Amino acid sequence: MASKIQGSADFDEQFLTCPVCMLHFRDPRVLPCLHTFCRECLQEWATKQQPLECPTCRTQVSLPDRGVDGLRTNFYVNNLLDFAAVKKGAGPGVPCQVCEGKAEGARSWCVQCAVLLCDSCTNTHRKFPGMKGHQIVTQENLEASEGVPSSFQRKSFCPKHEDQVLTFYCEPCQTLVCVACTVVDHRPGDKHNPVEIGSVVERKKRDLQKLIANVEPREKDVRGTLKEVERELSELPTSADAAIEQATAYFDQLIALLQDRKEEVVQQIDSNRQEVGKSLETQKEAIEFELAGLTSASEFCKQALEHDSDVHVIEVEGQVRQRAEDLLTTPSDLTARPSQVVFSEGTAVAEFRHDVARAGCVQVRHTGKVDASKCSVEIKPAVVNYPNVSPLSTIDEMGRPCVVAKDDVTATLTDPSGHAVPTQLQEKGRGLWEISYTPEVTGKHRLEVKINGWSVAGSPFEVRVQSRDTPVLTIGREGDGEGELFHPTDVVLDMDGNIAVLERGNGRVQIFDAKTGQSLRSFPVDGGSRSPWGIDMDSNGQFILTFCNDFGFTGNQAIRVYSREGKLTKTLKPDCLRLPAGVAVLQDGRMVVADFTQQSCLLLQPDGSLIRDIGKGQLQNPQFIAVNESRDLFFVTDFWVHKVFVFDLEGKLKFSFGKPGQNEGEFSGPTGITVDPAGNIVVVNCGNGRLQVFGPDGTYLRTVATVTGGDPYGIALTPDNLIAVACLWGHCVEFYRYK
Repeated sequence: MASKIQGSADFDEQFLTCPVCMLHFRDPRVLPCLHTFCRECLQEWATKQQPLECPTCRTQVSLPDRGVDGLRTNFYVNNLLDFAAVKKGAGPGVPCQVCEGKAEGARSWCVQCAVLLCDSCTNTHRKFPGMKGHQIVTQENLEASEGVPSSFQRKSFCPKHEDQVLTFYCEPCQTLVCVACTVVDHRPGDKHNPVEIGSVVERKKRDLQKLIANVEPREKDVRGTLKEVERELSELPTSADAAIEQATAYFDQLIALLQDRKEEVVQQIDSNRQEVGKSLETQKEAIEFELAGLTSASEFCKQALEHDSDVHVIEVEGQVRQRAEDLLTTPSDLTARPSQVVFSEGTAVAEFRHDVARAGCVQVRHTGKVDASKCSVEIKPAVVNYPNVSPLSTIDEMGRPCVVAKDDVTATLTDPSGHAVPTQLQEKGRGLWEISYTPEVTGKHRLEVKINGWSVAGSPFEVRVQSRDTPVLTIGREGDGEGELFHPTDVVLDMDGNIAVLERGNGRVQIFDAKTGQSLRSFPVDGGSRSPWGIDMDSNGQFILTFCNDFGFTGNQAIRVYSREGKLTKTLKPDCLRLPAGVAVLQDGRMVVADFTQQSCLLLQPDGSLIRDIGKGQLQNPQFIAVNESRDLFFVTDFWVHKVFVFDLEGKLKFSFGKPGQNEGEFSGPTGITVDPAGNIVVVNCGNGRLQVFGPDGTYLRTVATVTGGDPYGIALTPDNLIAVACLWGHCVEFYRYK
């Protein structure tokens, strides 16, 4: 509990008040979470709640065996309470609490007895032998103090020997004891070692100072975050109101558009109704006129037949016939006319409902303002006609990742001639974006990235776009120093995503950052120079290395296991091993090793014992191995046969692919091999440097690049979709874009 006492020694009542009973602390006890409460309050709280939670911070508390009584007393609060009482009661006219005012007023305070004394009683008090060690604080000292005097402290008495002051500390028991305890319960020996408090307190103070040094920066950060959260809380209504205004305006516009469309459709219906009505009225009049003529002729004929004389019939017959013929020969329009105005839904309600559900998006964003000067873009070497990505990190004023609207971020890429290259911006997480583009020409491109119109740090950036056959990163040059390589034969990714390079010429493993190419560390390997050949890593992160001799002499062939730190932990020399080359380690620790002399692959137990010999009579010069455990298959390159052979772990040949040649899909001394996550097989030719990809069934898919470093051997695929190639005579490792 932090002190809230002012320099004038006035006390904050809240600081001296128990948060439960809201009265001054009575026998204050400290919980493990460092919050203080009255002993009685805690006892009552403990009866109501199990498990017990701190009333202030809700932290679950495990009480000692003695319950609340076993909790430590807050002596500091007790001292402050005493001091507050004395400061309040030591004024003019306050009687002595011993002689009850028979002498002059109280002038002193006995810390141990916790009573006010006049001068006379103070002198008498000091004469008693049992009270000689009591601390007397005078009124002058109280009045002159700006805070609580360091001497104003109750002496702490032993709970077992109530007349004894706690003056020793038993280290093994980690408890304060008195002199009597050092004789009885804490006698020095194997289990107890009581030492004077003075010899321990300085060390404890130093420990507390270290804690303060560790806590204060965190406290500062938390205070800063709290201030930021309070600011965000204060700004939340404003941002929410603004969002409501924007949403209201947006949907009002949509509603207005629908209303306009509604009025337009209704007006069109009305117009169509009038047109159709007019047309029907015209047709009706024509039909009515024709009907009247036909009815008149028909009635005239009927009357002549029924009532006229023969003479009259003869006379009118010609006239009636003429009229009827005129009516029958006159063309009339009896075709049906459009008679209904029908409304049809252009967009189905269900479809429109789906669109409406997507209208408007509500997001909760960090209100910290993005600081373009703190944002960063990682520029990687690009390859022509390949999708390339530049990660963008958006940072706020406090240096934290923050969310920004997509419309606030712009990324413009131009090629060497100034033409714009299409870019795409995709948010990948809080404060993390990907700027992707596929350049169509090589050369220096210009990438300009802005946020809210402000350029991010370093913008515009130079993006070097290289040809497919140009490595995006090259590690090492000939030599034996840090970052230099000599005859690297194989590569593997370690558990941290770094690239471990096996140097046959220098007899060591050197580990590089796979993104930057920086040398991180190295360690020597046993077996002599020009002896190590293949490297892989087991599921525990250990390096598995094969050792052989250039000329096939026996004696130093072995498999050695090194820890992550490079310490040799195991050496295996199975009798079946002759001239080991590439190695692949399975998840259960078994190993598949290519052996030049045996002209086969050896499936070995983790202890090096032979399980079976695979490929005998089919392989001639096996080099490197890749395993696809999901398919229970492994792939091995054969340098002399110019093929890749595929076996299952039972030793059965499943299929093979490839033939000698210089064309795509053909092999010229295949060496390094690996399998990508989709099961595709990547193989490099030592003869012509072609780095090719084949489907899981061995069908040729494409050529990644032509390695320029010279004599490529072992390869590995990195998480960034780069292929690392160990170039034996180029004394380097080259990285090529895979996807």
